[in-house]
Amino acid sequence: FDPGYEPDWAVITVTTYVPPTPAGQWAFSLPLSELHSIRRTRFSLGRNFLVLTSRGGHPLPPLHFHRGGTRELLGALQVGFIHDPYATTFGGFSKVTNFFRAAIRPPDAPFNARSAQNLPFQPDDEPGFELITCGVALGPKPEVTRGTPLDKWEEFLDAEGRVKNPDRVRELVFRGGIKPSQRKEVWKFLLGFYPWSSTAQERQDIIRVKTDEYFRMKVQWKSVSEEQEMRNSLLRGYRNLIERDVNRTDRHNTFFSGNDNPGLTLLHDVLMTYCMYNFDLGYVQGMSDLLAPILFVTQNEVESFWCLTGFMELLHQNFEESQEAMKQQLNQLSILLKALDPELFDFLDSQDSGSLCFCFRWLLIWFKREFSFEDILILWEALWTRLPCENFHLLIACSILESQRGELIGSDHDFNTILKHINELTMKLDLLEIIQRAEGIYLQMIQCKELPQTVQQVLGLYVSSSSEDDSPDNSETQRLLLSQSQAGATAAPVPTYP
Repeated sequence: FDPGYEPDWAVITVTTYVPPTPAGQWAFSLPLSELHSIRRTRFSLGRNFLVLTSRGGHPLPPLHFHRGGTRELLGALQVGFIHDPYATTFGGFSKVTNFFRAAIRPPDAPFNARSAQNLPFQPDDEPGFELITCGVALGPKPEVTRGTPLDKWEEFLDAEGRVKNPDRVRELVFRGGIKPSQRKEVWKFLLGFYPWSSTAQERQDIIRVKTDEYFRMKVQWKSVSEEQEMRNSLLRGYRNLIERDVNRTDRHNTFFSGNDNPGLTLLHDVLMTYCMYNFDLGYVQGMSDLLAPILFVTQNEVESFWCLTGFMELLHQNFEESQEAMKQQLNQLSILLKALDPELFDFLDSQDSGSLCFCFRWLLIWFKREFSFEDILILWEALWTRLPCENFHLLIACSILESQRGELIGSDHDFNTILKHINELTMKLDLLEIIQRAEGIYLQMIQCKELPQTVQQVLGLYVSSSSEDDSPDNSETQRLLLSQSQAGATAAPVPTYP
């Protein structure tokens, strides 16, 4: 059968079948010599099972570990079957997964991803018997440092006001963020309100045209009478949602605090106008979280609206009713985490958390509620640059999960306690550490020559032509990126991402 993904590991043999010995209604026994395969799969409701199959191809009753137990089973195999697991097992297997290696080696034994290749054995000693590999060794994670915030914006403009080197600006912003006094102007470029190639005069023209367009849309909803709105349930629903969310969005921030605050009025009006701009999507809970920082930085109703539309070009699919984009991102996050830390993913999977649905809020509004207001400005600036890859927000999520692996693995967690732990991380995460680790994960993955194609696709590295994958230009770009990131962000030149 096809479980829909590669199993953690499977032991395969081809000898004669001997029926298992029944030992009760739910119990069974099977000599290990008659074991054909052990495969992990997931049935409905996200439940995880181990399915043992005998040599004759007959599956035994599926084993569901309600509170973990996969490693306990492997531990029993180690005690009762394998006296020297690291040598004896490898002596008969031609391929070994990272998952199984970690499960069977003694706790104090050092692990070398290449050691299995150096053991003195011949594959023909036990013909027809191998352990299928599903993982790769990523290698060490490079150390990464951050730079200083972008300052002196005027130095990046030519005589007519054009940005002289947009790529360098993006790289500097990704590396160190933007000085607060410069954000109002630079954000309009990052969010597409101003084209990078525009002159100062052209930007004045854009402001004039976009201001007129904004107020035409605003008049549309403000001119709707109460009687008309009573017959327009969709508009009425949008307004009710917006009013409710505005009253609880960032009220701790002085720009939105207190009653009858002008900031709240602007937040409400911009969101209502966005409903007229994109009526099919309208307003969905969470959009107020995206607008509030933009409005705080721009301090301008029109500019905040058009910056929001630019932001929504990146995230609008997150808010669609089908939630297909969110499902895809959670799947992509699973792919990355399985490649990065299969042990952590396997633990989460054993606790019915392999879908990573507890990360839903992170991805929906780009970690808005996980970090402080000031930190989220810095994080979004890094994400808006689209460096080092368009899915860098998924690497941020991987970074957070990896930072919590010690708190998760080995503790008495189930789905509810994992969700509670994740929710309690709010405002407790070190943003600098998280961003640095996320970039280190990216560099760690791109230097792996055996990186699975699915991971390459998530990172935007996959190229259909094998000749392009091995091209000198591509490998040189990655080498330069790696060496310069390790050397530090303040060193010149700034890393150029592919």
